[in-house]
Amino acid sequence: MKMNEDFLKSMKDAFELLQTKGPQEATAAVQRALSGGSASEAHMSRTAAPLTPSNAGEWAQAWSQAQKQVHPAPAAPTFDAPPLDADTPGTFSTHTFSNAAGQRQYKLYVPAAYTGEPSPLIVMLHGCTQNADDFAAGTRMNEMAERHGFIVVYPNQTQAANPSKCWNWFKPGDQLRDQGEPSLIAGITREVMGRYRVDPARVYVAGLSAGGAMADIMLKTSPDLYAAAGVHSGLAYGCAKDLPSALGAMRGGNAQHRRARAVPQRPLIVFHGDADTTVHPSNAAGIVASFDAGTTTVSAQSGAASGRRAHTRTHTQQRHVAANGVEAEYWSIHGAGHAWSGGSRQGSYTDPSGPDAAAEMVRFFLAHPQAR
Repeated sequence: MKMNEDFLKSMKDAFELLQTKGPQEATAAVQRALSGGSASEAHMSRTAAPLTPSNAGEWAQAWSQAQKQVHPAPAAPTFDAPPLDADTPGTFSTHTFSNAAGQRQYKLYVPAAYTGEPSPLIVMLHGCTQNADDFAAGTRMNEMAERHGFIVVYPNQTQAANPSKCWNWFKPGDQLRDQGEPSLIAGITREVMGRYRVDPARVYVAGLSAGGAMADIMLKTSPDLYAAAGVHSGLAYGCAKDLPSALGAMRGGNAQHRRARAVPQRPLIVFHGDADTTVHPSNAAGIVASFDAGTTTVSAQSGAASGRRAHTRTHTQQRHVAANGVEAEYWSIHGAGHAWSGGSRQGSYTDPSGPDAAAEMVRFFLAHPQAR
């Protein structure tokens, strides 16, 4: 599909409709543009025709191009493997996993501190437009691995699977155990567990944005595999079933659908900037909504003294699930946008001024092994 200037203008108009009118009007605008009309003509219609399998791929590609025009990714170098230095003296290698759902590459960091004793494993899922090397550089999770002695694996999404390299968290086929992308991520996890001595009670998953949404999917669909999850600037499992509902969820809608799906509980730590204009902060509350039956402790910390952003941390314990409860932490980072809190400028979509999300996730994970 040729992305000429008129088409891009239509896509920009459609994006404005998403912000001012909603996903139905935006969908109609995109479909009108795909058929050769204009977004302004689509504005005349208040009812969007449903997406079909024949145009879904074009819709996704068009929307991806429009988003890049309106919100271009920050300038960043091409990321190869981060250099190994005093903080990351381990091995960072590239591997490929295949199954019936397809094939994905992944990067694997094994710290120099690894001795062959059973070690924790953290699966890190990057956000849109990112890759494993970029995400490793931005989160500095390899440094955390060296400090605490765990292994890290970074599955790579492909541009063939999603034009912006987003994990397809909003597709029904990619929200199910042992199917689609969850089967690939779980397969990579198990492959690493088979290759190294990994403690099966200390396997965790974390992600940013679309990767955060997929991390919640992995925790909910494979609670036997993952002991806990970290979701940064993400969305709740089951809050979308297609592109229009995904866009609605990103704007803060679909709250009822989000709460409707009953799933097993595992510990969760959630980070979200309260100035995020890409994924509405209400999504963080949706992720931890099922923990509301327990007790909550709220503490606020000013970041002025340390030079970091102020934040509010909410701790919730769902007491009726187990003797010691199932815990969730929600960190609302004041003034922060859509970026990994406390990350390095060597990676994209990072906010070095925020509290250190990687360090706090590791602290939370290691305190929550899975009961066997």
